[in-house]
Amino acid sequence: MTLQYVGPKPIISHTGIEFDNNKEDKYAYLNIVVQLLKALNHDYFDDKTYTYNVENNRLSDDELLRELRKYCPNLESLIEQKNHDVEDEIEHNIKRAKESYTLSDEEKKTLQNNINIMHDYLIQRSINKSVYYCAIGYLANLLKKDHISYVVAPMFQSFAHVLHSVQGVLLKDKAPIDTKLDIYQEDGKLLVKLQVLNN
Repeated sequence: MTLQYVGPKPIISHTGIEFDNNKEDKYAYLNIVVQLLKALNHDYFDDKTYTYNVENNRLSDDELLRELRKYCPNLESLIEQKNHDVEDEIEHNIKRAKESYTLSDEEKKTLQNNINIMHDYLIQRSINKSVYYCAIGYLANLLKKDHISYVVAPMFQSFAHVLHSVQGVLLKDKAPIDTKLDIYQEDGKLLVKLQVLNN
């Protein structure tokens, strides 16, 4: 198993392959998730505010994987299951292309080829997404378990995206937890704050 960036979500058709730049590969956020996990995964004492300086250097793919295994011990089985699901989905899409009543024989063949060309790309995107949501789940559980009232981070799109994902996981919990995501300015810096309201 490897982690590597592949790119935005592909839109595969009989006319070609396009990419939806609004659907970024979750790999792009894995370094941020690991930074937040490292910052929040420790013992806490009442009425103390903790600060963590985000490291500038990005982790290599191997280092990322090593770090993420600490938080997602079932990573391999999770990825294996996801691979199986994506393989089934690819086979299903190829079968649908073969059986299409609206496409000509040449268009069917082109669509099948386009799906096959993107096979490894689709698999890697699904691996990245599975790993990302496993880590996001751990991060959300940390906030609950340690009764962390808020997390403040620099207002970069990647931090906002990760905190928004955490917000979604907390809301979908068996006992949903209300949160609030705010963007504000302090000392000339733009910050994003995730508040946990009923933890």
